[in-house]
Parts: sequence; structure tokens; C-alpha cells
Amino acid sequence: MTITRRITLHDGPDGPFESMAVVDTAAAGPQPGILLFPNVLGTKEADFAYAEKVAALGYAVLVADVYGQGKRTTRADANPALYMNALNADRALLRNRVNAAHDVLKGLAEVDAARTAAIGFCFGGKCILDLARSGADIAGGVSFHGVYDAPPFANATISARLLICHGWDDPIAPPESMVALAHELTAAGCDWQIHAYGRTGHAFTDESANMPEKGLAYSPDADRRSFRATVDFLGDLFG
Repeated sequence: MTITRRITLHDGPDGPFESMAVVDTAAAGPQPGILLFPNVLGTKEADFAYAEKVAALGYAVLVADVYGQGKRTTRADANPALYMNALNADRALLRNRVNAAHDVLKGLAEVDAARTAAIGFCFGGKCILDLARSGADIAGGVSFHGVYDAPPFANATISARLLICHGWDDPIAPPESMVALAHELTAAGCDWQIHAYGRTGHAFTDESANMPEKGLAYSPDADRRSFRATVDFLGDLFG
């Protein structure tokens, strides 16, 4: 049976941070652990639902809070990117927070700490990239409609294998930024692959996204294809 429980981390002056573990209590022994980094809005029900889909495949999942307890936004807010922008302006702080979340995941009783990976959506895609860029010992990571700009400091050698699921018409990450990411990852020694979906913009996994005039819209086809690619990718990592 899959259950959820809150994990509160008191870490520094910006804490506490409130993440959510989604685990199968019937699993026989520790499972591979998956970090799930939400989009710009922070943790929400849609993330917990996606985590349950992943947990059903045989993984223990931690929906990671990198903003801090209670720091959440909605698209109706005057500045839905408020907390994201603060971390975009301090990539060293973002690097520290994603690594702290990884430490929490590895400390869960249900997780095999030697077998972990990360997935992320939108800003969460940047989170998994920065985790890999830091040299973290994750086996792999999956970015869905992520943001690709590199931090203003050198990467460590990237040991993680990466899958980038990209909407070709994404105005936030146009094709040239995807190509720049491929060059960056190659230079860092990364084993990477990119799946680009035609006629697809930003937020293609988000059923609540309905702003085609801004290039943000749910795509059932890209959502289905990227999930299937993720199932295969994680199976290749841990099978």
C-alpha cells in the first residue's frame, strides 16, 4: 500500500523545509529512491499524484521542497515566480538545497541510498540539472520541460545519466538552449539523451496548464511519451 508522510527538515535560517515521502509500505526491503522536484509553484497535489505513479513502479519517492515551508504560489498570484527567482539569483544556494534534499531522500528507511535518481518539471528540471552538475551521486535524472541555463561556476564531472524531455516549441527553453545544454553536458563527460517533441510547448505534463498564447499547454501525447521514456530510463538505471 502506498502512503504519504511529511518530512520536515530544519536547515538554516530559511527553514524549515517540508517535503513529502510517497512510499510502498509493503515493499520487501529498501527500494531505489527518486527525488521529485516540482515546477515554479512549489509542492502541490499534482506532484504528489505524479509521485504515486512513480512509486507504483517500485520506487520510494520524495517530493522535495526547496523553497521552505509554506512558500508556495499559484498562477493567479501577482508574482508566481517569486521563490523561484530568489534561487535563480543564487545558484550556489540552489545547489545546496537540492543536495540537502538528496540527503533527506537517502536517509529514508525505505530507500536504498546507493541507488537514487531525480526527476523535475520546469524549474524542477533546472534543479535536477544543478544536482547533477554538482557531482551528486545520483544514478540519473529526468528533466521535463526544464530550464537549461548553466550556473555561473564550473561543473563537477557529471556522473549521472540524464534524460531531457523537451517541447520543441517551448518559449522558455528554445531549441538553441537545448543544443547549448547538449554541448555543456558533453563537455562535462555526461551520458545524456534528449527527446524533443514536435508541436509541443512548455508545461506539457501539466494538465492545469492552458495558456497556449504564452506557449504553455498540456500535451497528452508528450505527457504519455515522456512518462514511458522515464519508465524505460529508470528501469535501465536500476533494473
